[in-house]
Amino acid sequence: MSRSIVVARFGGPDALELTDGEEPHAGPSQVRVRVTAAGLNPVDLRIAEGGATAQRFGVAPPFINGNDFAGVIDEVGSAVTEWSVGDRVYGGARCRAQVDHLIIDDVSTLNPTPESLDDVRAAVLDIAGRTALAGIRALRLGDADTVLVTAAAGGCGVIACQLARQTGAAVVGTASAHNHEFLRSLGVAAVEYGPGVEDRIRSVAPGGITAVFDGQGRASIVLALALGVPPSRINSIADRQAAEQVGALSVGRATTPTSEVRHVAQAVAAGALRVHIDGTYPLDEVRDAYHRLDSGHVRGKLALVLTDTASGGQHELRSRWLA
Repeated sequence: MSRSIVVARFGGPDALELTDGEEPHAGPSQVRVRVTAAGLNPVDLRIAEGGATAQRFGVAPPFINGNDFAGVIDEVGSAVTEWSVGDRVYGGARCRAQVDHLIIDDVSTLNPTPESLDDVRAAVLDIAGRTALAGIRALRLGDADTVLVTAAAGGCGVIACQLARQTGAAVVGTASAHNHEFLRSLGVAAVEYGPGVEDRIRSVAPGGITAVFDGQGRASIVLALALGVPPSRINSIADRQAAEQVGALSVGRATTPTSEVRHVAQAVAAGALRVHIDGTYPLDEVRDAYHRLDSGHVRGKLALVLTDTASGGQHELRSRWLA
């Protein structure tokens, strides 16, 4: 049997159901991945809720939940030469990822997992890593820049802050107060969001903000304009419509080739980039995991762990760095 998380009806976390079915098998040009871990993303929730996001991805219930995954290839089709049984891989499979056994049709979309990178961290990289990489590149930052990252302690924000720092730019990040020490450990000037945020940003960046990576939405775009940032140097991954209305950018994962995430994975494996896993959950606690994600108070990423091998046999990894 093979388990999967299915969106049985539109409705958010409570519409997710753990189901059992027959094991799928790889065809001649396919491989099968035994999924060990699956990352959670806010877009998963938006799709499961229905409406415009679900329409954009062309899905209707019932369908499998999730995008990000990591695991081990356990079946290889006769026509496949690029991969072998036992290869560790990670990647993205929209509305197919949260399963025990994942069939990959286009084997070129898979990425090899670096030896020193555990499956839990690999499993959260596809959306957050590619989005942060594309978004920071689009701003063309340099050592003369001071960039504001909103929702800086979120899954994408944590990676974006570090990538921005690597360009030589100074980084200011908005987050709730309990995340400020964490952000400072990444070299980020942390500022609490909410009323008075503009003044607080000006106080830590007296030379001004020159670019904005927005992971929060319309209010952050308004804030960026109030800070005097030109629209061409505002990149919102959270509100494409609001960005378009003011002539700002909305450059993220969709503009990044699948293989580009390998740059992020290699940096994480080498210790040059840190990924924070705020919690892991077994598959049968998927609703709890998404309710926590929807609370908006997650630092870094959450993941489902499908087998003990994903993290050295540890299911409970809440609020710690995976080194």
